[in-house]
Amino acid sequence: MNHDSYSDDYIRGILNTVKSIAMVGASKKESRPSYFAFKYLLERGYDMIPVNPGQAGQSVLGRTFYARLADVPEPIDMVDIFRPSRYALATVQEALALNPRPKVIWMQLSVRNDEAAALAEANGLKVVMNRCPKIEYGRLSSEIAWMGVNTRTISSKKAPLTAGIQRLSLHRSSTAGGTTEAAAAAERLQHRDTAAEPNA
Repeated sequence: MNHDSYSDDYIRGILNTVKSIAMVGASKKESRPSYFAFKYLLERGYDMIPVNPGQAGQSVLGRTFYARLADVPEPIDMVDIFRPSRYALATVQEALALNPRPKVIWMQLSVRNDEAAALAEANGLKVVMNRCPKIEYGRLSSEIAWMGVNTRTISSKKAPLTAGIQRLSLHRSSTAGGTTEAAAAAERLQHRDTAAEPNA
C-alpha cells in the first residue's frame, strides 16, 4: 500500500468501523497533543483506552491508564501510536501478540515506520501513518470546516445536536474540488522529486 496518500474512503472506513482505540503514549497533561486527540475521540463516542507505563493506574477523563497493550482487559480495534517513530515497531509487535488482534495500526502525525507498517500489513492489519485520527475525523465530518478549512466534503444535511452540541458524522461525500494552482504545483513538484529519488 502507498503510505504517502490515503483515500478518503480508506480513512472513513477505518473511523466508521473501529469502536475501541488504545492510544499508546496518551497523556493526562491538558497541554499535550495526545490529550486533545484523546478527548476529541472520546467525545465522538470511541471507547478510548490510554496506554502509558509512566501513568499506569492513574486516569484521564475517567479512563484508567494501562502500562502496556497486554494489560488492557478488553479487545482493542485500533492502536493509535503517539510515540516517536523508533518505538512503532515494538508497539506493532506488542499489538500482534494480543488475542484478538487489533484491526488497525494508526501512527500519529510525524510518526512513520515502514518496517512496522510492513509487519502489521503482513499480518492482516490495516495501517495509517503520519495522520491524526482527530484531524481526519474533523475533516471528513466537515467539523473542521467551521474554522474555515476546505475539507473537500459537501453535504446539505444539518448535523444533529447531541447534548446541546452539534456533531457531524463521517457519512459525507468528498470531492476533489478546492485545489488551488499553488497546491497542484507543489504536488507536481513532490511527485517529480519522489520519482527522481533512487530506490533504497
